[in-house]
Amino acid sequence: MTNKTMKLWLWIYNNKLMKAVACPEEGTLTIYDDEDHVLIRRTGLTIGQIKTIEIAFTTNGAKRIDGHREPFTYL
Repeated sequence: MTNKTMKLWLWIYNNKLMKAVACPEEGTLTIYDDEDHVLIRRTGLTIGQIKTIEIAFTTNGAKRIDGHREPFTYL
């Protein structure tokens, strides 16, 4: 990740690894399936809306990955 404000979230859904990339600075949220197909892409979100979505991710078991570390340390 080159943008330091981007946040990466991972979780398992139906035995598949799902990924969400949120960028509050740009107001975007993109959710990918285990084959990196875009399932949902939202633009024009406010910082508050993205924070609300991130709280939902946390309460439902998603893990946030620090953009400065290798993702393999989490898997």
